[in-house]
Amino acid sequence: MKKNNVTRRTFLKNSAMAGALGVMGTTSSAGLFTSCSGGGKSKNGNIPLKEPGSFYIPDLPDKAADGKELKAGVIGCGGRGSGAAFNFLNAANGVTIVALGDVFQEKVDSLAEKLKNEKNIDIPTDKRFVGLDAYKQVIDSGVDIIIDATPPFFRPEHFKYAVEKGKHCFLEKPICVDPVGYRTIIAAAKQAQAKNLCVVTGTQRHHQRSYVESFKKIMEGAIGEITGGVVYWNQSMLWYRERQPGWSDFEYMIRDWVNWKWLSGDHIVEQHVHNIDVFTWFTGLKPMSAVGFGSRHRRITGDQYDNFSVDFTMENGIHFHSMCRQIDGCANNVSEFIQGTKGSWTTQGETVIKDLAGNVIWKYDHEAEKTNFSQTDPYTLEHVNLINCIRGNKPIEQASETAIANMAAIMGRESAYTGQETKWDTMTASPLDYTPKDLNMGKMDMSAFTVPVPGKPQEKKG
Repeated sequence: MKKNNVTRRTFLKNSAMAGALGVMGTTSSAGLFTSCSGGGKSKNGNIPLKEPGSFYIPDLPDKAADGKELKAGVIGCGGRGSGAAFNFLNAANGVTIVALGDVFQEKVDSLAEKLKNEKNIDIPTDKRFVGLDAYKQVIDSGVDIIIDATPPFFRPEHFKYAVEKGKHCFLEKPICVDPVGYRTIIAAAKQAQAKNLCVVTGTQRHHQRSYVESFKKIMEGAIGEITGGVVYWNQSMLWYRERQPGWSDFEYMIRDWVNWKWLSGDHIVEQHVHNIDVFTWFTGLKPMSAVGFGSRHRRITGDQYDNFSVDFTMENGIHFHSMCRQIDGCANNVSEFIQGTKGSWTTQGETVIKDLAGNVIWKYDHEAEKTNFSQTDPYTLEHVNLINCIRGNKPIEQASETAIANMAAIMGRESAYTGQETKWDTMTASPLDYTPKDLNMGKMDMSAFTVPVPGKPQEKKG
């Protein structure tokens, strides 16, 4: 098969290359809009880090308010796309899904069958799109909202096209894998703001009540000035796909996407962005530099690392440490810890604030949440907020905020890959583009997908 050397944009726009494949299915600055509360000191006498009304707090009822009917299209019909589709449907009355798109026909048909069986939603065959241009067909099919849950590499161009067409967006995280994609996201986010569109991203901790309440407490000054922190996502190995006879190189990588750098961004970007996002969200800061370590010990497929450790230096000089690992049989920890001048906050075990002596001075009451709310799933609540913002004509734009955490993860990854310190200004302007040089629908140069080795070998002496 003839190789085609194309850019990401050319590849995505060239429907002639699509064949029987299409938009990828998955299996798997901040505070632009403010609340309306008053100012002054917090009730316990703490000095607020930010005045009430200067930061965004979402309203998180069990369901979105009733209003105009909203039609959504799903781009990427694998596990996360299917989950997001049902999260959207469970978030409000008067919402439906009318179009589906994916690389693989069976993914589209599987989600269509689930929608029919569980929600009595019938997706006609002429609204089931397959092909690399399927994202355009979904966006152009008369939808109000797009739900994009493809492998992250493809997200920037999808977002750009959706905004051009005036569509509200739910974008799964991460929203880019490289600096080229980052700049596409930032440009599209600015256009979305100009068009008063609503854009919510899949960093669901922004819609998890325990995190939202924690954020409010910290903004009220409960731990004093933030001086640093540590964020973790250490867990067992994720899923992988063994290559099957008849799969082209391209199809194999797409089916196994979570293990390939160009598709997922590596797990520090694809998964650990959640925890990094908590620190950038709570501090309102972006990292100026990163120095990271990483390696590959146990991963079975793909070309990624399975562990990272990164030291970030923030705008005001404070440091925070980022740690993530995907290896079976190791100590696991998915949590965040933030230190302040008056105390600390952590989500390890319980969501608590402690004073400097280690005494618990505040704890989030998860049982009370279960009593007071019937909907406690943040994956659904992010859609509640999106729908409320659309119906209430209250534009929200989270892509630019998520892009900060996303770029931080990219900085950490590239530092670990190269062994060099990375800088915010350098990385955000970098020409680094993860699009494979011979990207095409069939055979590719698989020798190009190698595991990065930092630094250089020691020279022999004598």
